[in-house]
Amino acid sequence: MIRTLIFDLGRVIVPFDFRLGYARMAERCGLEPDEVRARLKSDGLVRSFESGGIGPHEFHRQVTQLLGTEVPYDEFREIWFSIFLPETLVSDALLAALHARHRLVLLSNTNQIHFEMIRERYPILRHFDAFVLSYEAGAMKPEPRIYAAAVEAARCAPQECFFTDDIPEYVEGARQAGIDAVVFEGQEALERELRARGVVWDQ
Repeated sequence: MIRTLIFDLGRVIVPFDFRLGYARMAERCGLEPDEVRARLKSDGLVRSFESGGIGPHEFHRQVTQLLGTEVPYDEFREIWFSIFLPETLVSDALLAALHARHRLVLLSNTNQIHFEMIRERYPILRHFDAFVLSYEAGAMKPEPRIYAAAVEAARCAPQECFFTDDIPEYVEGARQAGIDAVVFEGQEALERELRARGVVWDQ
């Protein structure tokens, strides 16, 4: 029996498009968006930020240095957050109904700036009982340690957890940890997968 539902965040709950952030930063620093993208991917800086290796102010300092520009921290936060789109991919009503019967856990590769701003601006996150975040856990999907942390937050056995993520590699990582997991393909498909496992809710 499924007792806890575990959700990824980006492109499962909240949609995003990295190109929006690259374009915003490009306007600010005078580079082409593709050059911004290439520089950010060149030295593992984003991964270090998302795995908790550096904090937000140090990340801001290193990114602006890498891009050869000066952007105040608060403005940088808004630019870094600008990848996210307003409409969620799973409805508030569905999560509310699921939460009435099940424990909900969020499991995300993310960073402190993104998560703090998402939590402020997307009320849908109020339905979650626990957050397992890569920058706090010091591990990223598909590393086994982060799934172990998710199971601990779920407060049940791995086989009593259901997980959905848009990245097949991360779904497979969850399965290797003993968690029942599927690739996210939209709310309608998610509802079918939940019903097939005996998960019920009232909307």
